[in-house]
Amino acid sequence: MNTPPLAGGTAGPDALAPLLAAVLDALRTGALDRGGPLPAGGPTTTARRVHTAAHPLLPDHGTGPDAALGPLVHALTQGAADPADPLCAAHLHAPPLALAAAADLAASVLNPSLDSWDQAPAASALEAELTRTLARETYPAADHPDALLTTGGTEANQLALLLARERHPTPLHLVHGANAHHSLPRAAWLLGLPATHPVPTPAGTLDPEALHHTLTRLTGHPLLVAATAGTTDSGAIDPLPALADVCAAHGADLHVDAAYGGPLLFSDHRKHALHGLDRAHSVTLDLHKLGWQPVAAGILAVHHTGRLDPLQHTADYLNSHDDTEAGLPDLLGRSLRTTRRPDAFKMAVTLRALGRDGLGALVDQVCDLAATLADKIHHHPALTLHARPALSTVLFRPTDADDDQVAAVRRTLLDDGHAVLGRARADGRLWLKATLLNPHTQPGDLDRMLKLVEGHTPR
Repeated sequence: MNTPPLAGGTAGPDALAPLLAAVLDALRTGALDRGGPLPAGGPTTTARRVHTAAHPLLPDHGTGPDAALGPLVHALTQGAADPADPLCAAHLHAPPLALAAAADLAASVLNPSLDSWDQAPAASALEAELTRTLARETYPAADHPDALLTTGGTEANQLALLLARERHPTPLHLVHGANAHHSLPRAAWLLGLPATHPVPTPAGTLDPEALHHTLTRLTGHPLLVAATAGTTDSGAIDPLPALADVCAAHGADLHVDAAYGGPLLFSDHRKHALHGLDRAHSVTLDLHKLGWQPVAAGILAVHHTGRLDPLQHTADYLNSHDDTEAGLPDLLGRSLRTTRRPDAFKMAVTLRALGRDGLGALVDQVCDLAATLADKIHHHPALTLHARPALSTVLFRPTDADDDQVAAVRRTLLDDGHAVLGRARADGRLWLKATLLNPHTQPGDLDRMLKLVEGHTPR
C-alpha cells in the first residue's frame, strides 16, 4: 500500500491540486442536483442518500481517494442547507465569503495549533494582531483592551460569566433579559452559579427600570447583568447606555452579547445603534454571522487585559516558566481549550481585503434588504409584519393563520426543499423568521419567498 500524500510541505500543493478539482466539481454538481436551499424529502430521504454514498464507511479495503472524496462531497452538498441560496434564511448561519473559505483551506493545510508558540509561530502572531484590532474596535477609548478567540457566541458568553465569577469571593448572580440567548443561563448552570434572574422583556428589549428593580432586590450580592445587542429571535438591541447607567449605579458588572449585532461597528450608518457598547466589561462578538466567515469565528472582548488573568494556566510542556521568561509567547491563557485551530487567519485575510468600509457595506446591504422585505410584507394583503427590523431579521406570518398553521407552512417548505425559514415566538404568537445574511439576495428573491409562504398557507 502506498503511503497517502500529505497536504503540507513542498509536495503538498501538487498532491492537493487533483483533489481540489474533484471537490470543486462535486460541490458544483451537488448544488445543481439539490436544486434549492435544502434537499427535498426531509430527514429520511437525506439519511438514505448519505447512507448510499458512504456505505460501507469502514471497508476492509479502502476505495481510494477518487471513489471516496467525490461521491461524499456530492452527497454532503446535495444534502446541505445552503446559506448561499437566497431562500435559505432561517438562522444566523451566513454564507462564507469565498476569500475566507480559501484562507481557511490554507490554515487547514498548515494545521497550526494555538496552544504553544512552537506549533504556530506565525499563526500566534497573527492572532495577536487580530485580537488587538478587534479589541480596539470594540473599546476605542480604553487603555489596554484585549480579546480572545472562541468557537462562537456560546463559548464567549460562558467565558464572560467565568471571568466575572472569578472576580468575586462570594457567589455571582446572573441577571438577564428574557430575550437573552439560551447560552447565558446554560453557562450559569455549567459554572455552578447559585441563581439566574430573568427580567421580563414584553417589548422585546431589556427595560432599564425593570432592571433597576431587580438589582435593588439583589443588593448585597455580586451581580453580572447580561444585555443583548441583536437577539436571535428578532435582532432587537437593548438600550445599552441606560442599562450601563443602571449597572454603574448598582455596582454590577455588564456583559453585552453582541454576537449578532456587533459588526454594526463597521458601518458608519449603523454603528450609532451600539452606542454604549464600550461601557460593558466584556462583549461577545461572532463573525460567522454578520462577518461572513466559516465557522468558527467567535470573539470575547474585554475592556482591560487584566480581566483575562483568571485564565492563566501552566503546563510545562507547552508554556514552561523559563520559556516564557525567555520571550516565547504564552498561549495557554488565551483560551480554555488546548488544541485550537488558527481561526484568526481567515478573519485577518477578510478584514485586510475588505477593510472597514467593505465590511460596513455588506452589513448595510443585508440590513437594507431586511427593510425592503418588511416593506413588502407591510403592503401585502395576506401577510402581517411583526415590527420594523433592527438588524437583518424580519418576523411575519400569514394574517389569518393560527400558530399550528404557521408551523405547518414552515415544515412544508422545509420538506419540499423550497425555502428555509425560522420560527420565533413574540407577543404570544408564533411567527415565521427570515434572517437575511446573504448580500447577493435580490428583491425578486424576497418576492419568491413571500409567494411560497402565501401559496402554502391553508385557506
